[in-house]
Amino acid sequence: MLKKLSQFTLALIGLTVLFSSCKKTYDSIQVVDGKKIQDYITANNLTVIEDSLKTGYYYQILNPGTGTALYSTSDSVLYNLSVKGLENGTVYWASSLNGNFGTLGGYTNVLSPVDNTIFATVGVTAIRDVILRLKPGGSARILLPSYLVYGKNGSGTVPSNENIDMTITTAPEKSQIALDDRVINDIIKKNSLTMIKDPSRVYYSISTPGTGTDKISLSSTVIANYTLRFADGTVSQTNVDGTFSAVLGNLGVRGWGDVIPGKLTAGGKIRLLIPSDRGYGPVGIPPSLPKNAVLDFDIEIVSVTN
Repeated sequence: MLKKLSQFTLALIGLTVLFSSCKKTYDSIQVVDGKKIQDYITANNLTVIEDSLKTGYYYQILNPGTGTALYSTSDSVLYNLSVKGLENGTVYWASSLNGNFGTLGGYTNVLSPVDNTIFATVGVTAIRDVILRLKPGGSARILLPSYLVYGKNGSGTVPSNENIDMTITTAPEKSQIALDDRVINDIIKKNSLTMIKDPSRVYYSISTPGTGTDKISLSSTVIANYTLRFADGTVSQTNVDGTFSAVLGNLGVRGWGDVIPGKLTAGGKIRLLIPSDRGYGPVGIPPSLPKNAVLDFDIEIVSVTN
């Protein structure tokens, strides 16, 4: 009996050793991501800094910015982001002059596309950590392991376990009003426009005041043709078939009502450069109208009803 038991025990030990030798070990995602990022740094000869808490990301200050003080968690920060794949270089999304993020420094850890597209909103502490190292007008690069961004599920067109190469650029201005005014003046200069600045901070140019007899007020119903462009000249919307009708004072774009009453009648044509707070503000209209976007309108008043 003891002999049989010993043989059984030896056989069991042998099977255990056999199965153990056949078992494949897998590296954790932290190890896998870390190796890919290190290989990327080496291949591109990058000079980067590992984050002080060693959570897995690396950063490089491209331009420290200017000013007398660093950002703090209570400072207003205006910034743009680009997000691309570390290995494949695919740009998944990027904010630009057409819109920007604007929040207090302590809340910049939220990663959400400026145009509210299909990409998920996630918390990325690295963004806040690096932004707080910059001054206004500064920029930085962050190499993010997948587990600190979209993880194993990915998001939108970002695949599973995708490491991210991110660029952050902060605006020289610390208020959205000042940033909007610079963007508008850049449009004017680029296109050699002659514009008047309304007290509402909307810039306008009237090409035809109109020949109608009905005066326009905020309570007027107007039928209008219009073309909407973004700051980079991209056409966002057109409606030129006389089907757009609205009470002027009820429009989401308050910039129309700021300028048009008393200046145009039916047949009038005007160009408006509207700062973001007189447009769709910090929310925008997803997915086509970005947050904090300056709006460039060409408008023709077709008819007026009072």
